[in-house]
Amino acid sequence: MGRIQTLNNSSRKEIIVEKAANLFKEKGYKAASMRDLAEVVGVEAASLYNHIKSKSELLHVICLDVANRFTNKIDEVEAEELSAKEKIEILLRFHIQEMLNNYEDVIVSDREWKHLSEPYLSNFRHQRKTYRKRFAAIIEEGIKKKEIKKIDASTAVLIMLHAVSGIESFHRSKQKISGKELEENMVTILINGLAK
Repeated sequence: MGRIQTLNNSSRKEIIVEKAANLFKEKGYKAASMRDLAEVVGVEAASLYNHIKSKSELLHVICLDVANRFTNKIDEVEAEELSAKEKIEILLRFHIQEMLNNYEDVIVSDREWKHLSEPYLSNFRHQRKTYRKRFAAIIEEGIKKKEIKKIDASTAVLIMLHAVSGIESFHRSKQKISGKELEENMVTILINGLAK
């Protein structure tokens, strides 16, 4: 066991968070221990506490980072002078890219957030609910402007987000199309399904 090896300007804490996301994805937050994490990182368990306070801090950092990325993206999209359909496509592509490129973080955030301690649990739940409402509001705007079929916007958001979470099977598949092909197929199916 030695020092935590860093790459490309990453801090030791960032390395620990990255390894924790992978471990939580593989074993689940409850089953993963600090001893498991220390083994994956390649240090003694006691050394981890020089960089982090607890396992719960790691989950908080992962979930908060993911939630903030999505909130920042929807802020940016809402500020753009675009049609509702264009905004939805940008958000959908962002979700797909996050699942392709930041898979471990997004899966952990999506599955393990219920294990957050307070006040982080309430804050995360609120941020998640608000995000979905804002996404639905964009769809409702498109319905009013007759760009999008008359559908239940909340249901449309739920279907899109569940479709994107299905990318998990893409990561496990042995016969893969490229990430770009997957993105284009998903956008075609989901956006064309909304369009009038």
